[in-house]
Amino acid sequence: MVSEQRRKLEIIRGWMTGHNLEGLYLQSVGSFAWATCGAASYINTASTNGLASLLITMERQYVVTTNIEAPRLETEERLSAQGWEFQVTPWHTSQADIQKLCRSENLASDGPFQGAIDLSADLARLRANLTPEEGERFRELGKICARAMDAAIKAVRPGQTEFEIAARLSAESEAQGVQAIVNLIATDERISYYRHPLPTAKKLEKYAMLILCGRKYGLVCSLTRLVHFGPLADELKRKMEACIRVDAGYIGSTCPGVTLGDIFSQAAAAYAATGFPDEWQKHHQGGTSGYEPREYLAVPGSIDKVAVGQAYAWNPSITGYKSEDTILVGETHNQVLTEIADWPAMIINGIARPTILVLS
Repeated sequence: MVSEQRRKLEIIRGWMTGHNLEGLYLQSVGSFAWATCGAASYINTASTNGLASLLITMERQYVVTTNIEAPRLETEERLSAQGWEFQVTPWHTSQADIQKLCRSENLASDGPFQGAIDLSADLARLRANLTPEEGERFRELGKICARAMDAAIKAVRPGQTEFEIAARLSAESEAQGVQAIVNLIATDERISYYRHPLPTAKKLEKYAMLILCGRKYGLVCSLTRLVHFGPLADELKRKMEACIRVDAGYIGSTCPGVTLGDIFSQAAAAYAATGFPDEWQKHHQGGTSGYEPREYLAVPGSIDKVAVGQAYAWNPSITGYKSEDTILVGETHNQVLTEIADWPAMIINGIARPTILVLS
């Protein structure tokens, strides 16, 4: 961990040099975890910024926090062992003066902060270039999320409310140390109505969609699965097969050096070829994953390029169906991190994509 931390600081300081910076202030939960190799700064899991922040200069590395958070960060998160210097203030006073610690006007941050340049978009792209150690943690996270989804969706039964289904998905995740930071459930007609369906008290009749973004070590894996009780209607089968073809195209074209704009163009053509030319406009298609569910999205014309070791979560959808997994990019092929063993699937150009689980 210490050697990984040392390399991470070298990467950060090299980036700072390229941007002519003398200080970098990191406030967000994701950035904090990234710079500390997985440490948690949050208490409220819904907050963007944690209760501790980091200041990195060309010579020093500080943790800025209160007397409430410092003991856990020092011992359980082992930040002292990583070489972080603690700037601790009483909880009832103002935090340490970042400008005085940095002693420079060339300060940037990962979000709005007085006296600093907001370079959040640039930092998202830096975070997306995962180290080998982060790749291994991502593989572990993917397996856990897949197990949690598998257990939760196979426990779904008609008559359950969306709240009850969401509770099971959360419980299966949390029991393995993963936070379900996105836990979306839709049943029956709500699958067609909403791309981001917050769970409700509606009871399941035949068809359910479960969406999970699970967080551990600061990293986030995303996947979607669907279950149907009784035979599928022909129209639903048509949409499922079309969406799967689009998704397989996304995964197959996510190759090192290819721009996200080119990948997007190929996917838009695949939507049209399957008879659903306008569906991509109804929901974003996904993008790079890392310390956010999506560090940045693929959009038409994007010049961002795929790199070995990056993670991607594509999520094409056609009204009434969605396909989503998280993949890790390799030199010659991509690994699906959230694959569920023995799940029904279609093979498109050698790429297996999950179908709807049909139960009687």
